[in-house]
This record gives sequence, structure tokens and C-alpha cells, in this order.
Amino acid sequence: MQPFEIIAHRGASFDAPENTLASVELAWQQAADAVEIDCRLTQDGQIVVIHDRNTLRTSGESLRVDKQPLKKLRHLDVGLWKGPQFSGEPLPLLSEVIGSMPVGRRLFIEVKCGPEIIPPLTELLCSGGGRLDRFVVISYDRLVVGQIKEQLPLVSALLVGRCGIRASATGSTIAKLIEIARDCKLDGLDLDAACRIDAEVLDAINHAGLACYCWTVDAPDRAAQLIALGIKGITTNRPGLLREQLTEDQA
Repeated sequence: MQPFEIIAHRGASFDAPENTLASVELAWQQAADAVEIDCRLTQDGQIVVIHDRNTLRTSGESLRVDKQPLKKLRHLDVGLWKGPQFSGEPLPLLSEVIGSMPVGRRLFIEVKCGPEIIPPLTELLCSGGGRLDRFVVISYDRLVVGQIKEQLPLVSALLVGRCGIRASATGSTIAKLIEIARDCKLDGLDLDAACRIDAEVLDAINHAGLACYCWTVDAPDRAAQLIALGIKGITTNRPGLLREQLTEDQA
């Protein structure tokens, strides 16, 4: 098999509450090569880890992240919904997730808000003294990933893309994503698993000098197919299962 990364989607989110330190730490324990988390900016300019604009789904309390100060958001319990054993999990800061990273692992940071996050994000990534190549910033927003890549060339930047199952390498969807990524001097694409990802599509992406990643794949058979095609990384809710099954297949 070609070298590839198993990337834990919002941490080991099948087994633990998404986008929490519990989920992130479990992903490292399950031998994920990288963890993907979602980030937003609070009212007072702090970068917190959460997917939704509103906290209702994971905390039971309806608060808009960008309208609340960090102090109020940190009082929320974002673990109990997954099970009593996770009661008391707070909304984490991005800095706390970075602090959990073992040597040699990577962090995929999906920006879920706009370019207003770029100044504090670039400052945070540069402040730790570690290697910038351990970070990958991803977003649907070409302005966000383009500006991050321009300001921090050592940080990988990927354009997140969705496309219909009929899209091909020559179709408008894939072709447009490739065009945007090249125009912004990005490192690659991160495609929805619903896209048609086959040899033709990967050849077109690779020919453009881009890497191709895919989300979200939990079935080991499909993961093995994508890896055989040459995909660079697969984001999954079940990093432990994929690692176990793929290791058995290679044995």
C-alpha cells in the first residue's frame, strides 16, 4: 500500500464526544496519524473547537459561539450527550488540542468561520515554537485557506469540496476545485466521500500538483480501495477500527 494518513474526524468521534479533548486524546491512543477538528472564534476573539455555529446540539443550551465570551462557553458540558462517562467535558480551546499532540502527528484544523479568524490563528500556530508542518488548515472558504497559505507557507492548506456522484475529472465540479486550489497555491483538496473518487479523478488532481484527501470513511473496504488508488489521507470517525483492519490486510 502507498503511504497514507488515518485522520480522526473530530477526534475518535464514534467512541467519544466530537471535538473534545476526550475525543482527541482517544484518537491519539487509537494510533491516528492526525486529528481533524473544527474551529470558531468567540465574541472575545478566542479560538474554540466546535463544529456548529450554535452550541445546542452538543450542550443542550442554545448559544451562538460568536456572540458569547469564552468564559460563558467554557461553562457548557459538551460531553454528557455522548454518555455519562463524558460528563463535564468543556468546550476546548484550540491551544489545548495543540498541546495534546504527540511528536510526529498532525492536526487538521477546519475553519468554520470567516477570515476574521486568520490573525489569531496565525499567531497561535507560530507561538508554540514547534514545526509548522504539523498543521493542516482546511476550509470551504478559498479566502481563508489562500490567506493562511500566503502568510504561513510551511502550513499545509487544503480546499474542502463537495461534489455530486456524477462529477468526473473533466466535469465542472472537480475541474473548478482544482482551478481554485491552484490559483490559491494550495497543497491539495479534501473531498467528500460522496464524490466520485477514482483513478481518473486522482490522476487529474495529482497532475495539477495537488494532494487528495477524503472525508468521512468508516468502512475498511472502501478505505482500502481509496488507499490503493493513491489517496493521501482518509478522515474517519473510527481511526482505531481502520488502523486495525488495514494492518490486518497488510499482514
